[in-house]
Amino acid sequence: MITKYTIPSDEELTAFIDGELTAEEAARIETLANEDKAVAERLEFLARASLPFEQAFAPLLSQAPREKLEMMLAAIPREGAKPGSTQALAGRRRFLGALAASLVAGIAIDRAVLGIGKGFSTKDENSEWRAVVADYISLYTPETLAGPVPGGDVQAAQLGAFDEKLGLSLSPEAVALPGIDFKRALLLRYDGKPLAQIAYLDPETGPMALCIVRSDAGPKAPDVESRKGMNVVYWSNGTHAFMLIGHAAADRMTAIADGVRGRIDA
Repeated sequence: MITKYTIPSDEELTAFIDGELTAEEAARIETLANEDKAVAERLEFLARASLPFEQAFAPLLSQAPREKLEMMLAAIPREGAKPGSTQALAGRRRFLGALAASLVAGIAIDRAVLGIGKGFSTKDENSEWRAVVADYISLYTPETLAGPVPGGDVQAAQLGAFDEKLGLSLSPEAVALPGIDFKRALLLRYDGKPLAQIAYLDPETGPMALCIVRSDAGPKAPDVESRKGMNVVYWSNGTHAFMLIGHAAADRMTAIADGVRGRIDA
């Protein structure tokens, strides 16, 4: 039985994500996630990592040595195992069976899982760079961006570095966000390619950033997602992919992104 003093195991959180807990157990997990930031973050991580493994490995499941795997799984001691908890492992057992079949077939597991991840990415194929940016921006605090707002000439000089490396000419006016302070423009590197980051400080919600990379994926209309407790609006044109990330509400982030997108594309 989970209590408010017990940190749920990954097994329990995974069962919660898969909808395999009783109503009482699910309610306890929800309460813990609302009260404990560490539990909420672990739940978010496991949810993002969840993939439709059973469907993806369906052709291999028929070849997997199920009975042997079930015996092996039953023999593995599980810390804190409780009567009636075997249902919570059912989905993962099917996945282990698929992995066993993959090994028999000589498939490298890490590459297989990566391939499935790409195949089931319904949002867009360039989501990985947004995940990296979100991890980085999540470390920012208002103190990270403390200090005076740089003058227009300093902003222009910082943005000028993007022109040569990214092939993108931006003015301070084009990237200005209403009511939000421009703090700095940095040229970073991701996967061997330049990544532009313009950092802002919103007096209401804290750090915000507009990030840009080259992209040949073609134009994509703005879409919204949540990463690391922040809202992300992302889009692309024929040459670059963009993301605006921050702690503001999704509708406000969308409105801000619409404004800057119109100026950049003009």
